[in-house]
Amino acid sequence: MSRISEHPILGKKEKGKEVEFTFDGQKMKGFENEPIAIALKANGVMIHRYTKKEHKPRGLFCAIGRCTDCVMVVDGKPNIRTCVTPLKEGMVVNTQDGVKAVGM
Repeated sequence: MSRISEHPILGKKEKGKEVEFTFDGQKMKGFENEPIAIALKANGVMIHRYTKKEHKPRGLFCAIGRCTDCVMVVDGKPNIRTCVTPLKEGMVVNTQDGVKAVGM
């Protein structure tokens, strides 16, 4: 199974109810309140963003919210650290290109 069951900072949490969310236009399922990155990994998604300059793929790296490798556009807002942001029903998650300037 590809689901991470214990987060290095958030610890082990009880599994929430199953919810549906959208990733790059595709419907997926995860568990409420688990980090978005964990739900994506469980669905086989390993790329969260691409670097701006060389368009290199980035994904889950530190899993504690310190780096920017897992940032994505969530519900229209860029730079969301998906490794520590809880999944909610109906979220719209999109791959991000680079790291956006604040306020974009």
